[in-house]
Amino acid sequence: MRAEKAATSPLPEHPWPENPVFLPQLAELIRAGDCCGLWDGKSDARILGGYVVTKEQRRTIPIIGEPDARVLRRLDMFYKAVSTAIGRRTDVIATPLTELSDEGFGRVVLIAGRLVAVSRALRDVHRFGFDSLQAVDEAGAALVEEGVRMIEAHPDVVNAA
Repeated sequence: MRAEKAATSPLPEHPWPENPVFLPQLAELIRAGDCCGLWDGKSDARILGGYVVTKEQRRTIPIIGEPDARVLRRLDMFYKAVSTAIGRRTDVIATPLTELSDEGFGRVVLIAGRLVAVSRALRDVHRFGFDSLQAVDEAGAALVEEGVRMIEAHPDVVNAA
């Protein structure tokens, strides 16, 4: 019943940004994990709709207790898409590692060889989301650029045995 309800309740379709850099990578990764065809026939904007959380929605999300499994999956997919995009640009595998407390605080690092290519503190993961798809695209693209710059600046650390 729960899966049926999730499949039939449509996510809102938010405006798609002009010339997105990161969003196609994120949508591609989500579609790749869709083994049941749940996202077939749906636009990328609809698939990524869960990443948009308005300020009003954030205020209503309680931060007591463990973060929702759907939020954790979105967080995981976001950083996996960042690491995949870094890998495509540099030919270096970047692996995301996330450590979270039950209260939704922690850290995510993207490791490339022996280099920490990206490191971010996580707070209030219960409320993970962005104001718009444009904001998702900008945040993801900025993290990709940061990781690529670190890898290019420190190839000796990346390739250290």
